[in-house]
Amino acid sequence: MLKILLKEYVYYLRNEKGLSKNTILSYENDIKDYLEFIGQNYNLKRMEQVEKKHLQNYVLKLKRQAMVPSSITRKLSSIRSFHKYLLLEKEVTENIASKVQKPKTPKSLPVVLNLEEIERLLNSAIGEGKPSDLRNVAMLELAYGSGLRVTELIGLRLVDLHLNMGFVKITGKGNKERIVPLGEEAIIALRNYLSFSRQKQKPLDKDSVFLNNRGKQISRVGFFKVIQTLAKKAAIDKQISPHTLRHSFATHLIENGADLKAVQELLGHEDILTTENYTHISKKHLVDAYSNAHPRARKE
Repeated sequence: MLKILLKEYVYYLRNEKGLSKNTILSYENDIKDYLEFIGQNYNLKRMEQVEKKHLQNYVLKLKRQAMVPSSITRKLSSIRSFHKYLLLEKEVTENIASKVQKPKTPKSLPVVLNLEEIERLLNSAIGEGKPSDLRNVAMLELAYGSGLRVTELIGLRLVDLHLNMGFVKITGKGNKERIVPLGEEAIIALRNYLSFSRQKQKPLDKDSVFLNNRGKQISRVGFFKVIQTLAKKAAIDKQISPHTLRHSFATHLIENGADLKAVQELLGHEDILTTENYTHISKKHLVDAYSNAHPRARKE
């Protein structure tokens, strides 16, 4: 019975919620582990038999396994969504997961590049004008210039680009569409790549914008390796990833006075509280700048 409910929930996530394959797989793995725990330890056959104490004991098991708080919180989030679905489908009469507190997670601000580091990273991508160099410049300009998620960037289709009108159509989380403006440098980089590089990569994937050396859509891992190589070439010591460019995009907008609601829309955040995290990063930069530069702030 428990396995059947999980299959029905996965079907719901795929067909009703329209979530991505990776997101669904993450939910499925989290809930499968949870269901196996309550089945093996308490011999429960129906979800209406599950009580708050059973879920609390599952969380305790994760803690004993030395799982980090952020991973436990993610699993608990998946389980809460599952119980919410069960309540919606009248499989249970209450959502016991809503009563279980998530562990306290120490807040860590995401890594952000300053303007000088962004310039060094972009310059390191120019290279010798090889097809992959033009592609890398276009990807960096688009990731930083428009703040796209990695999956949004690598999943771009040619029909999504509207270079003459200066925008790109993005299909984000939950298949929600949004329009994101393109900066002048991003438009130039994209035109150079599409005109002089993409065809040389012998595209097997006719629709994807960004291709790997085999002519197929570049993967997350592929772009991550590109970022790592270019960061090393640019002598950037920070631990960065493709998502660092999105963080930098948002932070630099807020530092220069952009409206928080507008930044939320550009990033495709459902909750403005997520966007507000970038105000903390912006304030930290100001504090660091003051501490490093003002003579009355430095300790002798």
